[in-house]
Amino acid sequence: MTTDETWVHYFIPESQQSSREWRHTSSPKPKRARRSHSAGKVMATFFWDWQGAIHVAFLTDARTVNAAYYSDLLATDVKEKIRSKRKTGGKQVAFLQDNARPHTAKTTMETLRKLKWNILTHPPYSPDLAPSDFYLFGRLKSDLQGTRFADDDAVIQIVREWIRRQPQAFFEKGTRMLPERWKKCVDSGGEYVED
Repeated sequence: MTTDETWVHYFIPESQQSSREWRHTSSPKPKRARRSHSAGKVMATFFWDWQGAIHVAFLTDARTVNAAYYSDLLATDVKEKIRSKRKTGGKQVAFLQDNARPHTAKTTMETLRKLKWNILTHPPYSPDLAPSDFYLFGRLKSDLQGTRFADDDAVIQIVREWIRRQPQAFFEKGTRMLPERWKKCVDSGGEYVED
């Protein structure tokens, strides 16, 4: 199982690539609106493995994840979802998280010790080795480009729907990419790994 957090904004503008259109050379250049930050955002924390999403938690009002919140999330919601969704019942969980402060805080590490999960080591400053960063978040945000949300509830609803629509093969692919990326990182002496 792996986890990470990301902001989902009320509006994710189209990328420059996706907003390009074919025009005749004599056509006037299209006017582009200035990019601005969205009015609101929701923090989404994803827990997933090769079979699919285990749990997605949301923080609204621009609140961020801290050690107490994260530790409680692991000990209650995530632990329960693993027991109900996976045949292992929560035993023999291999857990990959990055080195963000809430993930490595003393309270979190104590919670993980009590859960008896096998913690996989993650090198510092390596988003290229975090499956959520290099795989899940990019696809989520790409699919949401150009969509405007009215409020937090709309963001939460569409993210939940997006997760539900992803087939198991989507999650399998993201998981299968990890060993290749680890090997590339080792072969490159720990340098950043590009797609």
